[in-house]
Amino acid sequence: MPAVTVDNILVLPRLTRPDDTARQRPVRGISTAHRQREGAGFEVRRPFPSTELRQADPFILLDQMGPVAYEPYEAKGAPWHPHRGFETVTYMLDGTMVHHDSNGGGGVISEGDTQWMTAGSGILHDELPAEELVISGGVFHGIQLWVNLPRARKMAPPRYQDLRAGELTLVSSHDGGALVRIIAGEIGGFAGPGSTYTPIAYAHASLSPGGRLETPWPQEFSAMAYVLAGSGTAGADGRPLTEGQLAVFGPGDALTLTADEAQHTPSGALEVLLLGGAPIREPVVQYGPFVMNSRSEIIEAIEDFEAGRMGHIPAEHVTGRRLGE
Repeated sequence: MPAVTVDNILVLPRLTRPDDTARQRPVRGISTAHRQREGAGFEVRRPFPSTELRQADPFILLDQMGPVAYEPYEAKGAPWHPHRGFETVTYMLDGTMVHHDSNGGGGVISEGDTQWMTAGSGILHDELPAEELVISGGVFHGIQLWVNLPRARKMAPPRYQDLRAGELTLVSSHDGGALVRIIAGEIGGFAGPGSTYTPIAYAHASLSPGGRLETPWPQEFSAMAYVLAGSGTAGADGRPLTEGQLAVFGPGDALTLTADEAQHTPSGALEVLLLGGAPIREPVVQYGPFVMNSRSEIIEAIEDFEAGRMGHIPAEHVTGRRLGE
């Protein structure tokens, strides 16, 4: 799980440790991701939506794809499909993903890269492992987050952002025990490069064994922590948290995460996603790849897709050419 790292964490700017007057966010609950098949048959871990956490406003879905070591010709992706009404954010930790869309966006994202696709009024796209990975096999590990759009932005024009690993904002905890890669939003006065319609904060933190991350968190945002690998505790009261589990925090000004003294992970660290945002507090009606505010809008989305009003698959991807040709 290389993602993005530094030779000397002590050279990075540091998050300010919340002072004693800051309200620590309590852990409201911890849930375990369930497993299911997606796309052409690849397995994901999905912490939400779930029976324990049906609403994660302003987020719709979080999928952890892998980590998995594929044999040659075993890797699978998500062939062409539509979206409307939200944004997809794909963050790669290992391996390579190739994206195309009907709006002319797309590209190749590798370790530490992020692609941010605003579906808005409607778009078609595919997400596939790189051809070299399909042919030769290898390790694949990625995260996809669906960010809801408010009613006023549901029909925004589609757009695509390609965020390279080197563009992420890297900071350390106050004591240098944790590396935080900020993808979008602002944490402790440091902002990530992602441009968002819905105000959110999204980051990947690596905590050294025994390390502690205490960070300010926007008071008006929801707050969650999802463990990609390793074990530790969440909250000032030390609620146990391990791989594949999601901690949901209550209101407050600051978050605390602590890594166990022993970490049996590829990186040797506790790897955690931090995410939260301004709740939209609007009705959510989801039907597969469409996320709208009402049933009538879902019906309209289906009709628009079937009529070709969400775009068309580019001709070069209809003819069956292999990637890279």
